[in-house]
Amino acid sequence: MGSDLQQVFSDIAKGKRIDKAAALSLLLNASPVELGFLAQERRFFHHPEPAVTYIIDRNINYTNICETLCAFCAFSRAESEEGAYSLSIEDLLQKVKETVELGGTGILLQGGHNPKLPFSYYLDMLSAIKRDFPDIHIHAFSPPEIVFFSNSFGMSVPEVLSKLREAGLQSLPGGGAEILTEKSRKRIAPKKATTEEWLGVMEEAHRLGIPSTATMMFGAGEGDDEIVEHLDRVRSLQDRTGGFTAFIPWTYQPGGRAKLKVEKASYTKYLKVLALSRIYLDNIKNIQASWLTQGLDIGQVALHFGANDLGSVMIEENVVRAAGCSHRTNEAELREVIATAGFAPKKRRTLYEGA
Repeated sequence: MGSDLQQVFSDIAKGKRIDKAAALSLLLNASPVELGFLAQERRFFHHPEPAVTYIIDRNINYTNICETLCAFCAFSRAESEEGAYSLSIEDLLQKVKETVELGGTGILLQGGHNPKLPFSYYLDMLSAIKRDFPDIHIHAFSPPEIVFFSNSFGMSVPEVLSKLREAGLQSLPGGGAEILTEKSRKRIAPKKATTEEWLGVMEEAHRLGIPSTATMMFGAGEGDDEIVEHLDRVRSLQDRTGGFTAFIPWTYQPGGRAKLKVEKASYTKYLKVLALSRIYLDNIKNIQASWLTQGLDIGQVALHFGANDLGSVMIEENVVRAAGCSHRTNEAELREVIATAGFAPKKRRTLYEGA
């Protein structure tokens, strides 16, 4: 082991913040075992209790019609294509009702950039859910959707967020981040919100008191330096606002109709990036493992690489499934996965409070 890497290990063990150069050195040169050990130390600094949290919720994709045409997306459809849809308010409410009946405490609302839907559609969705299910938490509309609304309906981002919040929005998901560098975004999602727009929406949401998660989709041909840059942009924003409740990294799933064809990132790479996320993001308390993209076995291993949360039982999920990812679970199985990893399973709500 080089002396430079040994110094990085020593700094992390002492709780010191590392810079981008040190993070890149870890990703390139540290072994998975070394990274996992360091990440787990930081995990127990934030969460001394031997518990792993999870939630019961549902990911409702209100439309799959999208004009953005991202190269990595297997879910979206053109309006004229077979299988294109936009949910009615009645259909949406039925899905929420089923979620509540199955013990769900929250819903995640995300959809395509559909140019035919008026802004009233989104406001009506939120207000109808809050009217009929006042206790359900609405976690909805990733930053690219907010930018799309702003551009489509001639409103500023703060105005869009304020109107959505008044209608029932409670927090924002971190979707649409992919990799927060323009080099990658221009290659895989040139029509989507830019890096600065994604970060700007999140900063404005936090300023308005709307918390959010942050995400990263890697393994789509980006460089390791871009992964580190992504983490740094998220950490810098969290320094300013403190509004991120959790960070969730996952790997690109190159299946289904997705145009971007690259070799799928290895489980080892996933675990190393997850561990680095825990180490680098010293100001974000919760790091979530992605059993949905990695499978339950690797999700379980991830609990020893810095993750303190195993995400959602996921009553419904369509986007990753469209890429050919078929992992499924239920609450009993998820609790067993957590318990056999040596942790106490603990059900939570969307903002990481107790269930």
